[in-house]
Amino acid sequence: MNEFKVVAFDCDGVLFDTKAANRTYYNHILKHFGKPAMTPDQFAYAHQHTLRETLNYLFNESKSITAAFDYRRTMDYSAFIKLLKVDPDLVPLLKKVRPKLKTAIATNRSDTMDRLLTEFGLTEYFDLVVTSIDILHPKPYPDALLKILEYFDIEPHQALYVGDSQVDAEAARRAKIPFVAFRNEMLPRQYHIGNLKELEQILEV
Repeated sequence: MNEFKVVAFDCDGVLFDTKAANRTYYNHILKHFGKPAMTPDQFAYAHQHTLRETLNYLFNESKSITAAFDYRRTMDYSAFIKLLKVDPDLVPLLKKVRPKLKTAIATNRSDTMDRLLTEFGLTEYFDLVVTSIDILHPKPYPDALLKILEYFDIEPHQALYVGDSQVDAEAARRAKIPFVAFRNEMLPRQYHIGNLKELEQILEV
């Protein structure tokens, strides 16, 4: 019998397939400033890091970064939400997990997370959502996961974190929380799954 009381998820690449949305979003900003579309390496960075870190990385000069942030604030995110795809196994899993276990999100997204949950009718399925604007340091720092442990008043071994990137794995390691690598066998982990349905066996639900 495991002792899991909380299962936490990364957002991009786990709850949602966000590749098309994120690529289009950042390329839109780059195009506005006359810059070429993201390279594969730039996209890989953007997938794992916060908006602030990504714009700093893409523009790499203080005046341009400020301009990119200012332009970003004028953008309507609705055009990009339609490019997102919810993992088909997510809602059936959450319905099976709850209320036996608490559920949380630990993501490097910022002010778009609540909008996504609302748009896709997922708000009710999560007891806590921690974004990069809720903590001092984003992943790979453990701040988001430590906040989850504190909120639910549990020990690290009583939580499980599901992610798909190196920053997810590192955050879990630093928080001493068992890590589930989602569709990425290259990551250091306690578990690996190819789909969310496989979590049912790990969580014993």
